[in-house]
Amino acid sequence: MNSPVPAAAAASPRIGRIVPGYAIRVINERAVRAGAGILFLAGGISFGAAVIQESLVPLQPFGMFFMVDMLLRVVAGDRWSPTLALGRIIVRRQQPEWVGAPQKEFAWWLGFGLAAVSCATMGFFAAPLWISLALCGLCLGLLFLETAFGICVGCALQRLFGRTPPMHCPGGTCEVDSALTAQPARTVRADPVRAEPVRAEPRDAGASEASGRSPSTTS
Repeated sequence: MNSPVPAAAAASPRIGRIVPGYAIRVINERAVRAGAGILFLAGGISFGAAVIQESLVPLQPFGMFFMVDMLLRVVAGDRWSPTLALGRIIVRRQQPEWVGAPQKEFAWWLGFGLAAVSCATMGFFAAPLWISLALCGLCLGLLFLETAFGICVGCALQRLFGRTPPMHCPGGTCEVDSALTAQPARTVRADPVRAEPVRAEPRDAGASEASGRSPSTTS
């Protein structure tokens, strides 16, 4: 006989949480954007120092931290991420904005992949400086889009390549896209041009009589 699963365990998934009224696991978008802002600030400082010194040494600690943070989110759970934990503390007095957790998980796997490639170019492959800076700049650009504008590029990619379409996207973009897709296209019918008969205007009676008489000669 199977033992019943405790309610606390059932209500606490690895990534996100179960909130009444939502059909899928959700996560607080405000905390995620705060965590992205923390990573962007730390990465921007390291990136600037690397450009000034023309060395990858300032970027290496940030690259490792970024990779470990993304790995903790997708493997251990979002509760174990240092940046997300700090982000929750920062926005604890704000009303949560619940968004779908599956698309965030997809985005975090993408971030982990970019961080792993960046760290490999800085360490194992000893790639030129500009390649590592380009990869780190791409990561910082994605972080900036999320923290400043709420645009999750990984979520957009999950919409294109994922098995199931995302739900509860930031700003209601998923619902807007679904509504536009489901709306049938309306065809505009052009009414046929009807040729109206040309009506001859009646001529003036006085002019008709004048034209019918011949001019008289004077003696």
